[in-house]
Amino acid sequence: MNKQKILTGLVSVAILAAPVLAFAQPTGQITSLCALIQKIESIVWMAFGLIAVIAFVVAGILFLTAGGTPEKVQAARSAFLWGVAGVVVGIVAFSIIAIIGSGLGVGVGSSC
Repeated sequence: MNKQKILTGLVSVAILAAPVLAFAQPTGQITSLCALIQKIESIVWMAFGLIAVIAFVVAGILFLTAGGTPEKVQAARSAFLWGVAGVVVGIVAFSIIAIIGSGLGVGVGSSC
């Protein structure tokens, strides 16, 4: 039973990652520090989005399988709230990086 859950989880992650992999483009050569910073920001932002989606899917599955049991509903609610907190922290962190990068002339929205 435990192996089946692991296999199901891996298949789910593979299915969720498929759109990201389908739109993957060749990276080419990174010739400047600005290009490197922008590439890292892009990769981290996509990874964050994927993790956030997975967190909300897991919370939704917990809600669906709770069956009205108060303890399970509370665990699902807690998972959802931690997911929201993670998204807020991620957005704040990305905003801080963008503000600092804008002040230095690199990063999101800059032409370097």
